[in-house]
Amino acid sequence: MTKRKAKIYKPTKTSTQSGIGKTKKWILEYIDESISINPLMGWESSSNTLSELKLFFDSKEQAIEYANKNKVQFTVIENNQRTFVKKSYTDNFLE
Repeated sequence: MTKRKAKIYKPTKTSTQSGIGKTKKWILEYIDESISINPLMGWESSSNTLSELKLFFDSKEQAIEYANKNKVQFTVIENNQRTFVKKSYTDNFLE
């Protein structure tokens, strides 16, 4: 049996939306390395149904605890923190 692998990350804000509503939870997503190309249609296919699974957690520690408990090899991907500089309209005319 092959070792199951997963990545743990916090999703980023989509570039087409200004809200950050779906970026608060951590996600454990299984990585499938046995993807093959369907010769008839050209689609990617896999026999591993875990690759379709995303598990949501309130914190990074909960996701890591779940992975350790279920013997899942994982990688944590940290996001860069978004910086916000508060400006006013008058700042455009300052030297």
